[in-house]
Amino acid sequence: MSVIPDSAGTSRSGEPQVPAAENTLRILSYLAGRPAPVAASAIARELDLPRSTVYHLLTTLSAHGFVLHFREEQRWGLGTSAFELAGGYTRQQPLARLGRRLIAALSDRLGESAHLAVMSGGDVLYIVEERAPRRPALVTDVGVRLPAHLTASGRAMLAALPREQVRALYPSASAFPDRTGLGPRRPTELRDLLREVRARGYAVEDSEVADGLRSVGAVVRDHAGWPVAAVAVTWADEGLEERVLADAVIEAAGVLESRVKR
Repeated sequence: MSVIPDSAGTSRSGEPQVPAAENTLRILSYLAGRPAPVAASAIARELDLPRSTVYHLLTTLSAHGFVLHFREEQRWGLGTSAFELAGGYTRQQPLARLGRRLIAALSDRLGESAHLAVMSGGDVLYIVEERAPRRPALVTDVGVRLPAHLTASGRAMLAALPREQVRALYPSASAFPDRTGLGPRRPTELRDLLREVRARGYAVEDSEVADGLRSVGAVVRDHAGWPVAAVAVTWADEGLEERVLADAVIEAAGVLESRVKR
């Protein structure tokens, strides 16, 4: 007797009709929940899949940029196309809805412009922008992209990514555009900078996006510890205390993180 699939794509016996698609999604979900790239053998073991199946699916995902193969370590991690999927999610505005009032309150509290941004490949994409009155004009706005390594928001998120992922995004000096002549220009410089971000607990940027403007940023993580966004504040260098602004940004990022995890 034939088995008739229902409208959800499963048979009446409960078996998936497209096991390759289901296994692909399971692998992507598994990699998204890991703090660092993992071996294919571990994926096969944890998901109870044949090794040959895992290798075939990983090879296909790699060809489309959804996973990266770190050959020296013989491990696999999420690729840049996975970031683009996250960008599609943010274009539907759930993060913006969660963070809009929070960013507005942060700007009002500090009297400075505040932003919410997400990663999109090697860029940050601004999804909420709150301009403080009578403050300097900014290049950031909703929908604007800037190189992640130059911005406080981007640095906050990059510092929370697995180091292998950062190496994949910034493999050589050619991956480091600049705007004002400042900022990291080589992978080793970025690695040192991100180490400082992790030690400090927040990211800073000084005149690397626009002359005379500074920013501080703090990461927002999801349930798996993945950096889904960053909160930042930008101000003119007029004697304001960086730590005071940073504490407020870290607090706002923590509130948004708790909302994301609900």
